Amino acid sequence: MQKPTRKRKQISPQNDKQHAEITIAKIRSTQTKRTPKTATIEPYPSHPRPTPEDCLAIRDELLEFHGFPEEFAKYREERQNPEPKTSNLINGSVKSEVSVEKLSVLDGLVSTVLSQNTTDVNSQKAFASLKAAFPTWELVLAAEQNLLENAIRCGGLAPTKASCIRNILSCLNEKSGKLCLEYLRDLSIDEIKSELSSFKGIGPKTVACVLMFHLQQDDFPVDTHILQIATTLGWVPEGADAKKTYLHLNQRIPNELKFDLNCLLFTHGKICNRCSTKVGKQEKKESVNKPPCPLLNHCKKSD
Repeated sequence: MQKPTRKRKQISPQNDKQHAEITIAKIRSTQTKRTPKTATIEPYPSHPRPTPEDCLAIRDELLEFHGFPEEFAKYREERQNPEPKTSNLINGSVKSEVSVEKLSVLDGLVSTVLSQNTTDVNSQKAFASLKAAFPTWELVLAAEQNLLENAIRCGGLAPTKASCIRNILSCLNEKSGKLCLEYLRDLSIDEIKSELSSFKGIGPKTVACVLMFHLQQDDFPVDTHILQIATTLGWVPEGADAKKTYLHLNQRIPNELKFDLNCLLFTHGKICNRCSTKVGKQEKKESVNKPPCPLLNHCKKSD
């Protein structure tokens, strides 16, 4: 496991008692105003965890332990500053304040498809290779299947992913004649889920990732890492699958904490397997000399 940095970022929350009490009060106030539209599909209505206090404590401790993951920093900035920054006129010249280029929703969906069942590095290479070979989505749609597969081969599962991407573009072209998904920004979360789920090969986790990262909506994707940690923490019952965990956590986790908590749990799950339910005894023994996992004190049981 990589040695984590304990230095807090400038925007990290304070951990004093007063701040925690104020934050929890604010969270509970917001929760009472929500319309429980999805309450009927709550898979574990009697399961009490996680509480808002659980979520806040885990978020704060992981921020202290890791700092905020750099790979998600640009998405966090977009959520905090949804409007593009304007340019400044300095000494007669225009100086742009924009630090990162914002992906379109369609870019975000395709990049998420390419991230399936591969590493972050490989998926990023595949997306860059695709854009280099075919600068516009019109060119991607017109490309021969084998050329499209070659462009994304470094990301793995090239035939499956190429077919999925081509299907998305074909559906959009037939529907509106435009290869664009920006209209999703004006829809409700339920409408967005319905639209994205209509594309063949687009599952709940991909939809949730697009919602959270590219549409700045409050959602909580569940991957293998988060599923294992949620089970270990007792946030879901033993044997819960990813779909039911997704439904349960999206009901229980306050919207204000979903983004940070998801990014932190995902990152923690990749580099620390001592809090996983699937860690073997030998691996646990080898972890003795490593820095203590901040989640172990929150686990429902310890070895």
